[in-house]
Amino acid sequence: MDIESTLLVLGAAEVDAQEGVTQGQSLRPMIGSSKYPTDRLRVALASYEPNTVEQLHWHPIEACYVVMSGSAIVRDINNKEYAVGPGTIIYCPPGIAGAHEWEVKDRMQLVSIRASTESDKKLQFTVDKATRRSYIDLADLVKRDAISFSSHY
Repeated sequence: MDIESTLLVLGAAEVDAQEGVTQGQSLRPMIGSSKYPTDRLRVALASYEPNTVEQLHWHPIEACYVVMSGSAIVRDINNKEYAVGPGTIIYCPPGIAGAHEWEVKDRMQLVSIRASTESDKKLQFTVDKATRRSYIDLADLVKRDAISFSSHY
């Protein structure tokens, strides 16, 4: 019996970098992207410039990060700080209790793993630290096909 392999071996140089969600961040969508579709998993290589701050935020899906190089301070919803560097794994359960903030110290690269390839579930909700209210910019909702202004009469 012949079996055609579905194995994908992919180098980061084979994928174009694109702008990330915050200034100072770039992403290389590896698998689970339109170029390399998958059923349930999205993996990207994220790079952060020194002094990049990604505000406190949470996702409606599980997220996991593996730091490959560089260093940062990660803060949780209660402002507890964690020093992270190569080999550190950060697991963020869905919802506000899994909220996290990045303060990049040295140019950092990490592998980002998300538990969905559906655009409308890849949202990121910013958290106001004083009130703990969450919000998302309208432009982000539109970009991720999570909102529609079509009318149904």
